[in-house]
Amino acid sequence: MFIAPTNTLAVLDDPQEWSAFSRLCSDNTALWESSVVIEGMHCAACSVTVEDALRAMPGVMSARVSAASQRATVRWSPEQVLPSQWMQAVQGSGYRAVPANDVFAVERRKLETRKALWRWLVAGLCMMQVMMYAYPAYIAHAGDLTPEMEQLLRWASWVLTLPVMLFSCGPFFSRAWQDVLARRVSMDLPVALGIGITFAVSTAGTFEPKGIFGAEVYFDSLTMFVFFLLSGRWLELRLRDRTAGALEVLMNRLPESAERQRADGSFERVAVRRILVGDVLRLYPGEAIPVDGVVAFGSSEVDEALLTGESHPLKRSVGMAVLAGSHNLSATLGVKVTAIGKDTRFSEIVRLMESASASKPEIALLADRLAKPFLLGVLVCAALAAAWWWERNPEHALMVAVAVLVVTCPCALSLATPAAMLASAGRLARGGILVRQLQALETLSKVDTVVFDKTGTLTRDALEVASVVCREGLEPGRALALAAAMGFHSRHPASQAIYRAWLPASGNGVPQPMCQAVSESAGEGLEGEVLLAGVPQPLRLGSAAFCGVTHEAERLTPVGPHVFLSDAKGWLASFSLVEDLRADAQTTINALKAMQIDVRLMSGDSSPAVNKVALLLGLETAQGDCSPADKLTGLRVLQSQGKKVAMVGDGLNDGPILAGAHVSFAFGQSLAITQARADFVVMGDKLMAVAQSVRLARQTMAVVRQNLWWALIYNAACVPLAVVGLLPAWLAGLGMAASSFGVVANAMRLTQADADPETPSI
Repeated sequence: MFIAPTNTLAVLDDPQEWSAFSRLCSDNTALWESSVVIEGMHCAACSVTVEDALRAMPGVMSARVSAASQRATVRWSPEQVLPSQWMQAVQGSGYRAVPANDVFAVERRKLETRKALWRWLVAGLCMMQVMMYAYPAYIAHAGDLTPEMEQLLRWASWVLTLPVMLFSCGPFFSRAWQDVLARRVSMDLPVALGIGITFAVSTAGTFEPKGIFGAEVYFDSLTMFVFFLLSGRWLELRLRDRTAGALEVLMNRLPESAERQRADGSFERVAVRRILVGDVLRLYPGEAIPVDGVVAFGSSEVDEALLTGESHPLKRSVGMAVLAGSHNLSATLGVKVTAIGKDTRFSEIVRLMESASASKPEIALLADRLAKPFLLGVLVCAALAAAWWWERNPEHALMVAVAVLVVTCPCALSLATPAAMLASAGRLARGGILVRQLQALETLSKVDTVVFDKTGTLTRDALEVASVVCREGLEPGRALALAAAMGFHSRHPASQAIYRAWLPASGNGVPQPMCQAVSESAGEGLEGEVLLAGVPQPLRLGSAAFCGVTHEAERLTPVGPHVFLSDAKGWLASFSLVEDLRADAQTTINALKAMQIDVRLMSGDSSPAVNKVALLLGLETAQGDCSPADKLTGLRVLQSQGKKVAMVGDGLNDGPILAGAHVSFAFGQSLAITQARADFVVMGDKLMAVAQSVRLARQTMAVVRQNLWWALIYNAACVPLAVVGLLPAWLAGLGMAASSFGVVANAMRLTQADADPETPSI
């Protein structure tokens, strides 16, 4: 295995390099969180070994390593440890840690893949030749083969087995030797012992046929076992890459360079890292867009499938926004840069997927904890089986031990859960649904109640002001300007609707008053001071209760949501808003009900408006006028009744209930604080993503159960057969390879499954 020299890793100790593969932790700005790829892992015991090596380093606060995705998330303190030091600790444990954005990682993996293919080909070629030389001994009758001919065939088999031992089995022996030196155990140790014992017994039978181990040779079984083992690992590697491939597809979407406009209007090609906000880029058809920006010239279609889940090309013309990671399809575009690097929406998507790929579900954590004790038990069981058979037949005793060592591989058990969940996470990511923690898939599969917010969730984000009613003596345009001055400071859909309604009036000479000391009460409204003739006047914009104008609210016709404006004297104005249901709201509700899920509505909007939406969608349970505390109380009541609750929200006031629900969804246009508390982030605006996720989560857990049962039944059936000597080594190798391959192949079905809840489950 190639180990990077220490001085190469030292380059990563430069703080300017950290942002390329790390970020400051949001909950503790004194710590950094790095995402790295761990090369050389094959099983759960490997991930536990790497975790132990990282956690033993002073300054490393936490480490999560996933064998299925071969990724790790490491939290560390720069005051105590540097990246080169904890990466060196990983290398000291026999593996390799590289930054997740390492441009050479793909090339190294391709090189390792070619080497693995060559090892497999050598093992297969030698196996066929050895079996050809072994065949006469199986069919010959007494006297058909002379002793000299039989010995010649054994010599030829021994010579052909040497390339398998020295080349094809090289990685098993090198990693097993590292395990011995480090006094630890991984799956490579029992495999290497089994291969070594078989070769030693067969060699003794070739050179000393009258010795203690007899004249039997097992070169055909040995080469067959190695071939099956390498076949299984090769297929498992290919399938694993596909199940976890969505993250790599995303990370490799950005180009390394782009054409930037010079001051004289000409263009030059520069590295993406040299691009600054305000630059203008020229992007040709087929090129990926490396930044967030707005179209400065040209018109084209872009592919945003992996970013928003929108499967159809989208038209983009002058003034329209484009996202980093999307692809320009049909014509040359000029893009003015508005965000680069970690400030882009693409960077946030990658961060969420990195977090998911390194996370471990509770079932997988249990398998990891049991991996090392299980392997130690395998070694003890093999030793006891050999001891039991030794007095009867030492040669048979060793081959029984080999069969036990090989057949009890825990790879299938350790891969059963993460392989399925990574496949589902990749499938959802390709549809624009990001999973922040793999554990959320297991929780979502058990959900029996879904609670929706209304404004911006069941209804569209874009509200419109339908009418304005004012206090006597106040012009509607002036009232709108006052409210817009407040609404400018909030991202709530109602505030933004009022601000958008004022914009045309601003072009007709209606000025926007100056506003200061604005504060927002989540789910209630805004409070601040507006400067009128240089004198600060306190204003409130929000719900009737927040503005203290409940009496005025009662006189309104409840045709839609209302926002109120008040000053120190009381009511100033009422703004009637209109909203439309999302196009797929009814279909989503019907799909969830078809899955026997109770659907409810909780909203901070007025009860009449909430009841109207509930009636349109056929919801029996709806609650309006809810503060964030009211929503959280309602959630706790449902949970106390034993219900598994999923929350779907979009606004700032949804933060507490998103954090308190068993599992939660936030839409990509929602506030960052909302996304940070959600388990699933929907990058587009399709509400059907909720129903699709529930259906796929249930399919995922069904596959997990199938995998676990298969792994357990396989071990329960084969271990006794190996112990009593009825399972030959070659068949044990075939069973081990087939079990791991079967688990991953079963999980692969989830990557092809149609997550549409209207379709039958897989």
